[in-house]
Amino acid sequence: MQNYREEKIDRVRELAMRVLQKVHAEGAYANVALAETLREMQLTERDRRFLTELVYGVVKAGDTLDYMVGRYVADIRKTQPAIRELLRLGFYQIFFMNKVPASAACNTAVELAKKHGRRGADSFVNGVLRTALREPARAALPRGRDARSLALREQHPLWMAEHWIRTYGYDRAEDLCCCNNTSAPLSLRTNTLRTSRAQLIAELEAAGAETKASAWAPEGIVLRAHGALDALAPLRDGLAQVQDESSMLVAHVLAPEPGMTVIDACAAPGGKTTHIAQRMENRGHILAFDIYEEKIRRIERNARRLGISIIEGAVLDAREIGARYRAQADRVLVDAPCSGLGVLRRKPDARWRKSASDAKTLPPLQREILASAAQAVKKGGVLVYSTCTMEDCENSDVVEHFLREHPAFVLEETGSFLPEEKRAERMVQIMPEEGGPDGFFIARMRRL
Repeated sequence: MQNYREEKIDRVRELAMRVLQKVHAEGAYANVALAETLREMQLTERDRRFLTELVYGVVKAGDTLDYMVGRYVADIRKTQPAIRELLRLGFYQIFFMNKVPASAACNTAVELAKKHGRRGADSFVNGVLRTALREPARAALPRGRDARSLALREQHPLWMAEHWIRTYGYDRAEDLCCCNNTSAPLSLRTNTLRTSRAQLIAELEAAGAETKASAWAPEGIVLRAHGALDALAPLRDGLAQVQDESSMLVAHVLAPEPGMTVIDACAAPGGKTTHIAQRMENRGHILAFDIYEEKIRRIERNARRLGISIIEGAVLDAREIGARYRAQADRVLVDAPCSGLGVLRRKPDARWRKSASDAKTLPPLQREILASAAQAVKKGGVLVYSTCTMEDCENSDVVEHFLREHPAFVLEETGSFLPEEKRAERMVQIMPEEGGPDGFFIARMRRL
């Protein structure tokens, strides 16, 4: 006979436990595992929001939660996986969710421990959580101005806090960490092939969204409030594309013209590719490459939704572009694989998947891709290199190395090609804590 009370099992918390097991034990991505669960289960909107907050909150808290649990448990790593997730969920609700009654967090965790744990697991979970409620001071995080304290308080890996303190100083490192814990703004790019920004804003607001025009990109719209994205008719009908404001700047810096031949070397998921097509008024030819067939299909589906016909997708390693398309393109974009440290606020588990070794492994690949793609640029043509990170070793260092090795290319003043606020900058570096879009890097070079 089951020794737990089925009627007391909280289904949302049980689902959260299962998703977290997939993330932590099986290596699944939090957004993918959560999306699969939401598709499979019939949940109310309230329960969907609660499940999302539980999963993303626990995943983002990472080592911080384990530190707090470790003040009451000798070694959380030796705990049964399901029980480990229940403790994390319990602590997250108790210490980070003010609107959740502590009794509910404890009681449901105990019932779930009866169902999913070994004999005595429920008593163990009950004892740990009740002690945390009686003695919350034991879970207090350190307040010092050092890397370990910053990492724990702001829920970041220690190596990342150490690196940013060395690079930017403590205050800016703290700003970066705090920024990553905010909600990233959702922005849309107007499909100018079918509508104007003003008209799109009117349609979005008629559909119940709250909007403001982007100050960074003339096609951009920031959604301050909105319902389910798949229910937004203007987005569903191809009048807009989800894309961050800083990402929209790339097509402007590339400055393609109607009738040109353009290569997007690392095109997936296709936001920049379709924006380039818009800038070309859907006239010309765009070759979009990626190493995964499904990602190419995704680009093609987006293009059809937006009414774009000039994109030709193909599976190809960007390091092979030069050999196949030598001097064939007027414009070439290399939006290189990178550490992605400029977009951490968008993916709760991304910070825990990064490694300090990325600084050694990524730049050689980036240099190789850039050198190959450059061979496809015609004389007088333009090569743009971009990333969604702030790391000099992946950005300016890669560009400067390329220019030393390729004297036929010259660096132009990239900042002068920005569509709204021009900058007197040879290379543009946007920092995420500046109060707007994601962290991003762009450099524009011309072949003589």
